[in-house]
Amino acid sequence: MTRIFSGIKPSGHLTLGNYLGALRQWVQADQHRADALFCVVDLHALTVDHDPARVRRLSRQTASLFLAAGLDPELCTLFVQSHVHEHTRLSYLLECTATDGEMRRMIQYKEKAARERAGGGSVRLSLLTYPVLMAADILAYGADEVPVGDDQAQHVELTRDLAERFNQRYGATFVVPRAVLPSVAARVMDLQDPTSKMGKSHAETSGIVYLLDEADVVRKKIMRAVTDSGSEVAYDPEAQPGVANLLEILAGCTGRKPLDLAAEYSTRGSGYGALKKDTAEAVVELLRPIRERHAQLCADPGQVDDVLRAGAERARGLARPTVDAAYRAIGLLPPV
Repeated sequence: MTRIFSGIKPSGHLTLGNYLGALRQWVQADQHRADALFCVVDLHALTVDHDPARVRRLSRQTASLFLAAGLDPELCTLFVQSHVHEHTRLSYLLECTATDGEMRRMIQYKEKAARERAGGGSVRLSLLTYPVLMAADILAYGADEVPVGDDQAQHVELTRDLAERFNQRYGATFVVPRAVLPSVAARVMDLQDPTSKMGKSHAETSGIVYLLDEADVVRKKIMRAVTDSGSEVAYDPEAQPGVANLLEILAGCTGRKPLDLAAEYSTRGSGYGALKKDTAEAVVELLRPIRERHAQLCADPGQVDDVLRAGAERARGLARPTVDAAYRAIGLLPPV
């Protein structure tokens, strides 16, 4: 059976982009068709300045939202990255396989390091090396597929390179994975800046729809979304990024295609106002059951703990043989 691994970093509250770009695909397809592992990758949240209590709180919230969105622990494995030590065990071996130049070419490193320096902060070494930890996350489980947004595709390519290099140098050890991108809404953009990703850790939140936003808050954010000059609804991400973003969100909510939706608005002579209203209501209805289920889980935190405990136990059992094999292959003595 195909094995899938993917994860979300608890660096902020989960957004509509996280759901349309990842969670929904996991829920509706991946957990049913494959041996799927989904992880709260909390170690990745430590690569920049952070509040420890907030990381713990967001890690639990992220796990709860995995369940609230519809991931079923009877069908897939849900766990927290730091609960499975094989991730960090393997990461060092892959650091010994990767090169400095590869790390510094990573686009996300360049962007995040520039932001840290612009804010007067220092750049942590872990920000440079976290793509190697991400590779360890994937390779430890022999994953065939890695569902990711397009901003993470470069990291999966690095993972492939490291797996192939390790296999060539030390013998066949790792499955070489492939990235799988969602067909619609792969990268939902900020409603106030449609040229930027809707990121969960942004300081400015007026353009970000969070999964736990109340319905009125969702409507207000979408109705205030930046559009473009003119009034005709057309799907043109280059010339009309604001309208294109709304069409992609509406398409993601309804299962339609952005071009088909744009044609309908054009035929009816409907403008931006109608598009915003329809998108707002579609998002509200999409998120309503998630918010309701999350409230139920918060009332019974032991249920989430039980799921994470069982998930970590299974994940350790899957990862340990591969990581032990990598230790032997690279030349380390087995423990005595």
